[in-house]
Amino acid sequence: MKYVLIIGDGIADKPVDSLGGKTPLTAVDCPAINRLAGGRLGLCQTVPAGVAPGSDTAILSIFGYDPRTSYTGRSALEAAGMGVFLKPGETSFRVNLCAIEGETFDAAKILSHNGGSIEGEEAVTLMQDLIHDPRFAALAAPIGFSIHVTPTFRHTGVIDAAHEPQGAMKFTEPHNILGSDIAPFLPKEMLCDELTALMRVSYDILRDHPVNKKRMAEGKLPANCIWPWGPGKAMSLTSFNALYGKKGCAVSAVPLVWGIANLAGVDAPVVEGATGELDTNYEGKLNMALEALRAGADFCCIHVEAPDECAHGGDVEGKLEAIRRIDTLVVAPLLEKLGAIDPDFRILILSDHPTLVSTRSHDGDAVPFAIYDSRNPGTPRKFDEESAKATGDFLAEGPMLLRTLFA
Repeated sequence: MKYVLIIGDGIADKPVDSLGGKTPLTAVDCPAINRLAGGRLGLCQTVPAGVAPGSDTAILSIFGYDPRTSYTGRSALEAAGMGVFLKPGETSFRVNLCAIEGETFDAAKILSHNGGSIEGEEAVTLMQDLIHDPRFAALAAPIGFSIHVTPTFRHTGVIDAAHEPQGAMKFTEPHNILGSDIAPFLPKEMLCDELTALMRVSYDILRDHPVNKKRMAEGKLPANCIWPWGPGKAMSLTSFNALYGKKGCAVSAVPLVWGIANLAGVDAPVVEGATGELDTNYEGKLNMALEALRAGADFCCIHVEAPDECAHGGDVEGKLEAIRRIDTLVVAPLLEKLGAIDPDFRILILSDHPTLVSTRSHDGDAVPFAIYDSRNPGTPRKFDEESAKATGDFLAEGPMLLRTLFA
């Protein structure tokens, strides 16, 4: 028996005015996903009450780890995804390259939480030039702050154990305040002045950087300011094999999912061309998952970030297209090819959390899920929020999902 988990990041939503009061899942035609809904269809509360909704807490929950006891901060997971395993006393941060606009830093608005989707050599060049600039280094050294650079807009900052913050820290997720003045949302409480100073000097250094001048000449947004958030401490997880007796693989484009996989002892291969954006390499991700299952994995997770990114940008049409591509480029060929590996298979599809195009932010409501069994496929039906709710099937905790899949 082979098992596949498909996470369409943020595909769940609330009714959208421009879609005639329909949710994106209701508005879009997805025949392959509807085949999956011919099995078990219901709602699951992936994020427990009182826990901030996000892919970090939700995907931990989906994998079987209670975020109320296992979660120490998003950045600790992303750090592990990039091979940075925190030592006791160290504090990590997610460090986004953002696009802001203003005559001065303090009067700026945030335009993009991902620096206009910057990636590759441009992202590396900007970050390397920033951390080696004497102005930035002079502010980072007194608090033991360093940055591990990646070829994406996401980077990992670490404060060493000798400078461990001894009080509360308060940050705002940049994707939740797009279009807003940044001043009310700068770091607060412990080390707020020091971290804000690093953000301010990053704007001074990066706003006129040649990479950003080139990007603006091409009509792109500049990646001109770092934004630290999501502080975390060292985290450990019970191995996936110990929890379920299964050998697993997780295919994603984002360090967060790689980190959960690494901490759980699950393989996390990197797929060339997998970006986390709408143009990600869907075919490559599917082929990597099938290859892992052929090679002996019992379980594989395919995570697609694109719907969430589109929703954070308020892009309704982009979110619809991302869901269509999951249907046509992931689910349909998966149903066609998986039986050649093992005729007996089960597929679980769901949203990790809703991401609302109306607010461009995450929501903590229950999400629709479907479990398809090749031995009893059922009759296709609509996969959306209302259809799932109408079944009356409700899982109260995210960690029940994989136990249900494997049962």
